[in-house]
Amino acid sequence: MAVTPWGPDFDALARQDPELAGIILSEAERVSSGLQLIAAENFTSPAVLAALASPLANKYAEGYPGARHHGGCEVVDIAERVAIDRAKALFGAEHANVQPHSGSSAVLAAYAALLRPGDTVLAMALPHGGHLTHGSRSNFSGRWFDFIGYGVDPATGLIDYDEVRGLAHAHRPKAIVCGSISYPRHLDYAAFRAIADEVGAYLIADAAHPMGLVAGKAAPNPVPYADVVCATTHKVLRGPRGGMLLCGAELAERIDRAVFPFTQGGAQMHSVAAKAVAFGEAAAPAFTAYAQRVVANGRALADALAEEGPTVVTGGTDTHIITADVSPLGLDAPTARARCAAAGIVLDICALASATEPGGCVKGLRLGSAAVTTQGMGEDEMARIAALLGIALCEEETAPRMRGVRAEVRELTAGFPPYPA
Repeated sequence: MAVTPWGPDFDALARQDPELAGIILSEAERVSSGLQLIAAENFTSPAVLAALASPLANKYAEGYPGARHHGGCEVVDIAERVAIDRAKALFGAEHANVQPHSGSSAVLAAYAALLRPGDTVLAMALPHGGHLTHGSRSNFSGRWFDFIGYGVDPATGLIDYDEVRGLAHAHRPKAIVCGSISYPRHLDYAAFRAIADEVGAYLIADAAHPMGLVAGKAAPNPVPYADVVCATTHKVLRGPRGGMLLCGAELAERIDRAVFPFTQGGAQMHSVAAKAVAFGEAAAPAFTAYAQRVVANGRALADALAEEGPTVVTGGTDTHIITADVSPLGLDAPTARARCAAAGIVLDICALASATEPGGCVKGLRLGSAAVTTQGMGEDEMARIAALLGIALCEEETAPRMRGVRAEVRELTAGFPPYPA
């Protein structure tokens, strides 16, 4: 079993509930013995984990600092104010709400603050990289609002801003959402702002993926351009799983009321404290260097992967995200993902505008460089990972050669434990 960094509290759990302790150790073993290339995942610092496991988990704190519905919130008020102040300073925002339980919760609150059911919203179409909260009929967004989807050029994989402008003028949306779960290039927030102004729309930036890079000065900041920025606090930012909202002072009260009491109850104060820890870590020079390594590794992985046969969408990446079309290898994405999983390489599939056939066969893989960078891997390791991917994609899951790839993955990851003992 993997050695844990969680100290005596975990030892107490192991004595009291060995079944759950064993499950946790199994997860630790899984992530430490395989390559974690899911773009939306990362490893928090031990300090973030410590805050999550703190006594703040016990406190009920409906409301906001100085205006709670429960007594005894004097200490957690301080923790939330620290998180707010650090978020505002880190991203240059006039107002921050750090209570959303997830990125989707943050988007829901943004819509609740600015829209009414039935309003028209322009967002990236789901087959082109939009999130479920950007109009999926299985999600509140698609049921409550009239979404119009813009997309990417199938030939280049890049956003067609002329199309965005044309759709905005044709449909006059109440809000425009810029953001994607699989777009590997920087967004032109100034262009989105100009289009929103032309049609009198709010601009909502769903920056869940790039916000950690923004904190590390490795990606453009949407805060000066968007009316509201929605983000997660995990992913590249390396904080706890959760969300946040940033906006100007004029929308602060509407945003806060949309989070509580409209869409959420009590804040999860242990998570709020962990967010404060992550914001503090992200403000340090070491995090800027980390964010730059994430991008360098993303580019190196994209370049090396292209040499193995898949077509890298847009020809590369500006961020931690790489999307690749595996159809040149005669594969669909679920088959490719299964082969990679058999080799101990964990990644996602995604729709691609240029590779989704009428029958719905998805040909896209989505990879991320954040977690392996957190482990200390560099560009040499990215080349090795691409080579291992190239072998895995060309082998059946049960092929003898796959056992060799799995062994190489274990050897590689053994030198880069996510939580060194």
